[in-house]
Amino acid sequence: MASMEFVRCLGKGSYGSVNLIKFTKHDGSKPYYHAVKISDAQDCESLYNEFQILSKLRDCPGIVRTFGTSLSRGVDGYGNRVYSMSMEYAACGSLTSFIEKRSLTDTMIRDFTRMILEGLVSVHDHGYVHCDLKPDNLLVFPGNEEVEDAAVGGVMREVSYELKLSDFGMSTRAGEDSVFWGFDSPYLGTPLYMSPESVRYGVAEKSLDLWSLGCVVLEMYTGQSPWPLQDSEEILRHLLDGKRPEIPESLPWDARQFVETCLARNPVKRGSASDLLKHSFLLSDQKKVMVAGGRRTSVAAVLKSKDIIKKPLRVKIIPPKPPQFKKIANRPLRLKIIPPKPPGCNLVSVQ
Repeated sequence: MASMEFVRCLGKGSYGSVNLIKFTKHDGSKPYYHAVKISDAQDCESLYNEFQILSKLRDCPGIVRTFGTSLSRGVDGYGNRVYSMSMEYAACGSLTSFIEKRSLTDTMIRDFTRMILEGLVSVHDHGYVHCDLKPDNLLVFPGNEEVEDAAVGGVMREVSYELKLSDFGMSTRAGEDSVFWGFDSPYLGTPLYMSPESVRYGVAEKSLDLWSLGCVVLEMYTGQSPWPLQDSEEILRHLLDGKRPEIPESLPWDARQFVETCLARNPVKRGSASDLLKHSFLLSDQKKVMVAGGRRTSVAAVLKSKDIIKKPLRVKIIPPKPPQFKKIANRPLRLKIIPPKPPGCNLVSVQ
């Protein structure tokens, strides 16, 4: 058994709070930490729903991990019955706090986007829609990687991060009406990240999460909310009028194309989470398509064409033209350098 110690409150929401708890074993081993979500008895349905979903997604990539086989029951300081769920602790906090402390590099944004999509693939493959994808519900975990550095002649520690989806309290089965929609709130989740069709029809579809993802990617690039509005009713009117968040011209070209796909007005055109994982925005540099001289060509083709130049040049001897009026037989011969023609088989065509 391990003793528990309250460290601090990590946050509060509509259906309870999350506390950081320190566990210390009596064998002298290093203590460990859990994030414990607590809800009172009247609001425990949301917590129970979240625990059931997370239990099915346990060990899936990109999903926060829960511990135990059921919710724990207890009593708070006022004698009220409460229920709790233990989860792994994200030492770097939420993506919201992470963005507030630093500007994300382009590489980091691509990596985070890929991690979110891997989590969404797991969620959608199990038949669920997250329904409240936003930076507050994306947790950042620190990780260190050992990298060999020839310059220092040894191994260096390189900081890396892992992003995971959390807060499944509003998640529902794809295609179903959610119990969380209400007359005073004609949308599910947070208005800033809601899709037009979810607001209009009140049905949770997987494409809703993809629209939210586009908003999150925008926020990672700009450091600002996708909508420059805070009033929920005004955002609602914009969505119903066919508007979408503005995509700045400053974004890289492939990032703009990715966000435009996520924010397509027609949900079908967003594709699936698996489709978006194959988008050029998330491909490695070796597989990306470059545009050169007005023609699209792959990096592989460019590299092969460079290799051709390394082949030895051929020398052709050209005799002088016959003299018109006098002999110039003693004129030195001219040399012409003829580069080899690049063989067609060495080029990689891009469809």
